[in-house]
Amino acid sequence: MQTLQKLIFSLALLTLVARAQTVAITHAKVIDTIGGTIQSDTTVVIEGNRITSVARSTRLKPKTGRVIDAHGAYLIPGLWDMHTHVYFDSTAADGTDIVLPLFLANGITGIRDMGSALDPVLHARDEIAAHRLLGPRMFVSGPMLDGPTSHYKAAIAITTPDDGRKAVDMLKSRGADFIKVQSGVPREAYFAIADEAKKVGIVFEGHVPDAIRASEAVAAGQHTFEHLIGVFEASSPDETKYLIGKKTVGMFLVTYDSRLEDGIIQLLAQNQVWQCPTLFWERGQWLVDAIDYTKDPDLAYAPHSWVVKHWPAAQKGILNNLDVDPLPIREKFVDHELDIVRKLHAADVPFLAGTDTPAGVDVIPGISLHLELQRFVAAGFTPLQALQTATLNPAKFFNRLNDFGTVKPGRFADLVLLEANPLADIANTRKIKAVVTDGHYLSQQDLTQLQAKLKQLAATR
Repeated sequence: MQTLQKLIFSLALLTLVARAQTVAITHAKVIDTIGGTIQSDTTVVIEGNRITSVARSTRLKPKTGRVIDAHGAYLIPGLWDMHTHVYFDSTAADGTDIVLPLFLANGITGIRDMGSALDPVLHARDEIAAHRLLGPRMFVSGPMLDGPTSHYKAAIAITTPDDGRKAVDMLKSRGADFIKVQSGVPREAYFAIADEAKKVGIVFEGHVPDAIRASEAVAAGQHTFEHLIGVFEASSPDETKYLIGKKTVGMFLVTYDSRLEDGIIQLLAQNQVWQCPTLFWERGQWLVDAIDYTKDPDLAYAPHSWVVKHWPAAQKGILNNLDVDPLPIREKFVDHELDIVRKLHAADVPFLAGTDTPAGVDVIPGISLHLELQRFVAAGFTPLQALQTATLNPAKFFNRLNDFGTVKPGRFADLVLLEANPLADIANTRKIKAVVTDGHYLSQQDLTQLQAKLKQLAATR
């Protein structure tokens, strides 16, 4: 049977073969992701995979190439999911045919992959860049660096400092874009990883390991904190105990000290350490026994095996290993997380939108990014600020403002055309009319066909 990627490739063939032609999106309302203004009746011209012109439609009238009438629609930069796992453990087999296309079907034109099997993720990144595979632009870590007893397949077990240095060197030589550290990395090995990464010129990101204080991770140069790990511990006088002992959210809440929290927030702000809190995933994890995923209206996009096998197993594992506190305590902690994000944001700590998809339960690729943006708004972000976490901020994070994050001449033609204004309601990011990925225009009809094929394949997996 043909793979979905082959079917999708034929579906998108008209845009692929026309890559060298001009594409003009006319009469659009272009959203400025920096200031939040809306430039009405605007034409955006694309040559190849770059935007070449942005001007009033009355002044810019393309005479050649494909012309798209976008009257009434809003144009934003392509969205980024900054925490994904495309080729990860039990869902890895679905990475190429389902996970990658689902991102594009939902307007996600770029991802930061935080832990996948090395060969498949490098291959996918390069094939997408060469336009031989349909998927988002990718920045990848390859396998995560974890402790000696890691239960993840997409991880390298690290026991000694030498293990850590060798893993960094290998990943750098293979072409990984960055290093991802997991929670189980031993203390001395962590500092060796940080030192080696600095020596060979590659950034390291990820969890603050269990054996490391948040302040130590900042001093070591860790570029991101994922899931707010480290911030909770640093907000408690028992932080030292947590380095070697068991910790629960109930313990955090009982020992929480706002003065200590203020201290770690100021440290993160002073050092501009990026936060990727994965709020939608966090809510699903801590409340995993209170959320009925069978009622998810988007369930048809999840492979059948995820729904009947992987998600029930994940639920059981989470309840056995993580969620040992009563549900009301965990509900309070979820609210506490939103409060932390609100305070970090007020202190100008920078944020990225990420989902951890497809790890966890009911975190469907592509769709979950839109739900993540809604969680940012619940944490006090304006719709513009939430949108920035998936557009402008990733461009700042990668130091690629000349390539991504805004609808301006010279930027890559990664765009999303929306039927309604996301600055009025962030949920409008889901009302997708068309997607442009690296200069390839996918119309609403293309997207509808793609979504139908994804549902068909999901039902068979």
